[in-house]
Amino acid sequence: MKPVAAAIIAASVAFAPAVWAETIPESQASEIRLPDFTKLVEENGKGVVNISTVQKAKTLQGFPGLSREEAEIFRRFGFPFPFGPQQTPERRGTGSGFIVSSDGIILTNAHVVEGADELTVRLTDNREFKGKVLGSDKKTDIAVVKIEAKDLPVLKIGSSENLKVGEWVAAIGSPFGLENTVTAGIVSAKSRSLPSDRQYVPFIQTDVAVNPGNSGGPLFNMKGEVVGINSQIFSTSGGFMGLSFSIPIDLAIQIKDQLVKDGHVTRSRIGVGIQSVNQALAEAFGMKTPHGAAITQVEKDGPAAKAKLQEGDIIVSVNGQTIRSANELPIKIATFKPGTTVTLGILREGKEIKVPVTVEAVKDENASNAKPVAQEAQHGKLGIAVKNLSAEELKAQEIESGVLVTDVRDPALRAGIKVNDIILSANGRPVKNTKGLANIIKGAKKVALLVKRGSNRLFIAVDMAK
Repeated sequence: MKPVAAAIIAASVAFAPAVWAETIPESQASEIRLPDFTKLVEENGKGVVNISTVQKAKTLQGFPGLSREEAEIFRRFGFPFPFGPQQTPERRGTGSGFIVSSDGIILTNAHVVEGADELTVRLTDNREFKGKVLGSDKKTDIAVVKIEAKDLPVLKIGSSENLKVGEWVAAIGSPFGLENTVTAGIVSAKSRSLPSDRQYVPFIQTDVAVNPGNSGGPLFNMKGEVVGINSQIFSTSGGFMGLSFSIPIDLAIQIKDQLVKDGHVTRSRIGVGIQSVNQALAEAFGMKTPHGAAITQVEKDGPAAKAKLQEGDIIVSVNGQTIRSANELPIKIATFKPGTTVTLGILREGKEIKVPVTVEAVKDENASNAKPVAQEAQHGKLGIAVKNLSAEELKAQEIESGVLVTDVRDPALRAGIKVNDIILSANGRPVKNTKGLANIIKGAKKVALLVKRGSNRLFIAVDMAK
């Protein structure tokens, strides 16, 4: 199980007057039962496997990270580095998985099998098989393992989309190598985004006891259907602390199908930079509640540009499914096959419109680095000093228009504006020069500024009434 980095946070506790629970009538007491997982375990335990991995000892020549020539220079100057062959010790690991095909297809986590030279899969009847990784995807932490066997017990796949918060769930796995351990709890939340590199995973949060070794094991609903793959825990100690996270099975099956067929995963994109809409931005954009993904940048010649999407547009839905935050947009778009046309709900100038966009395959993007620009300007009611940019400066920044921030005071300072930010638009209107910015904000109490900061773009709401 892969712990999510956590900080210890002190919590204040307020005491309230005691409230006595009402006595439950004897006639009702006999009807109140905690869930019984015995049937679930009896029917599904055999489909869960233990996965043992071995990374063989390796001999590395020279000092890691240095070429032979570089190491020789350090050696001649007497640096106390071990310049001879370096021996890395053998490493062993354990995790869980579950059978999804009777001919030996097994689902697990990518981090369980990562770097493994040998893979051993052990079934509940103690039979052991050598495993082969058919494919893995680090961005969703999904891996597919194949063993040479037939007529294996297969787990029933459910739907994570239909899973409800508060619903009882159970996990089966091998925490600390203790095979076929069963733990249970409830769904605490859905569509969680975690501070990790799993940007395409809307995690299921539960309070099911999950520990190192549970990784890759199934999360069941009360029907005995797999609804998730246990992947991470939130912990300050490395052990279970009541917060565990599972990959939705709907996503896992999509990834599995691609890995089995192609050996790799293809995702889609629309070519926009986005950020979530907070309360301040929602007020600046005239929205009743903060939701959706605000477009901060439209990639030239990308799918969004071809569909005439604009900076300042707010994406509120994809094919009718609501986008609550920016984190949800790439997750939904990634699931579509490249070349698919999706319908985006766009909030533009207070009105919602429908825009068809044809998605394309994700490709590696080389972000450009902005160079420092000269400073000179005059203060205004935003609390910033700005200057116009020359044609050469605009070209260097790869923008058509904008003004450079050279000094910051409140309220802009309080909102997060920084020196050397470039203001591209205000309340959805392009800023061509300093005079244009003054005209746009004239009479406004709140303004949403689209800012270019280095190679990134973001919206910042400034409340000029404070």
